[in-house]
Amino acid sequence: MKNRELHLHIDGSLRVNTVWQLMKEQKIDLGLTKDKLDTIMKVPSTCKSLDEYLERFKIPLKVLQTPNAIERVSYELVKDLADLGMDYSEIRFAPQLSIHNGFSQEEILKAAISGIKQAEKELGYFKAGLIVCMMRGQGNEDLNKESIYLAKKYLGDTVCALDIAGAETIYSTRNFEKLLLEAKQLNLPLTIHAGEAGTKDDLEVALAVKTDRIGHGILSVKYDDIIERLIDNNITLEVCVSSNLQTKVVDSVDNHPVRQLFDKGVRIAISSDNMTVSDTNIINEFNLLKTHLNFTDQEINQIRQYTEEASFL
Repeated sequence: MKNRELHLHIDGSLRVNTVWQLMKEQKIDLGLTKDKLDTIMKVPSTCKSLDEYLERFKIPLKVLQTPNAIERVSYELVKDLADLGMDYSEIRFAPQLSIHNGFSQEEILKAAISGIKQAEKELGYFKAGLIVCMMRGQGNEDLNKESIYLAKKYLGDTVCALDIAGAETIYSTRNFEKLLLEAKQLNLPLTIHAGEAGTKDDLEVALAVKTDRIGHGILSVKYDDIIERLIDNNITLEVCVSSNLQTKVVDSVDNHPVRQLFDKGVRIAISSDNMTVSDTNIINEFNLLKTHLNFTDQEINQIRQYTEEASFL
């Protein structure tokens, strides 16, 4: 059984060389050398929080403001995942973050779909799903509603689900409960970033709106009632070990709660979150489970099985 990714952000997984080329093409001069760009795009060991981690997305987003750029990076990411030995992945991004040059969310989304389809066509065996992200924030309700509408419109045309991402500690999931319920009423498959760096309430909201999966969700290890509901409802946690360490929601890999969650019977899917920002990939993430958390090959295969069963396509 091959590895597959279910939680992977396009804008956090760009090739440094591509960002460099796009900066040149778009005449974006930040006074950086290519080596400095490489450093800036990856989270430093001194990172203190999720909010600081998210700062790494600022430069990539500067070059992702045209359909051509979005199409290119979506195409390249699928190719990079295939090079890692995968034949299926779900990747995600927020179209609303790429409209600052006057393009619409729909134009941006269609570009991502086009890039993915081109890579799939060339590879011949790879299947990719695209998850549309809403964003936590203030004053962006209309943008989020448009994201819901577009996810529904293109559902089945590469698009496979809806998500909400962003700074969980600043913008509680509770603030977006109404939007999430609207999405569910439209029968959109749903995964929600929750229980990463926020509170138990974020997990409560995710469960209340009947999400299909939860991005991260590791805070649930503290609450037996949450764990019971995750198990009873077959909700899979998309766990990203390296990024949890880098955002300091976990103090060491040996203490990562994925071991406890798995042992308690919670369904786990391992992902890399952001291959460039976290300087990792799916192979490295599974190696962390083996070398630091004593996961056996049989247990790794069980996680792969959970991952396959939780896939939206």
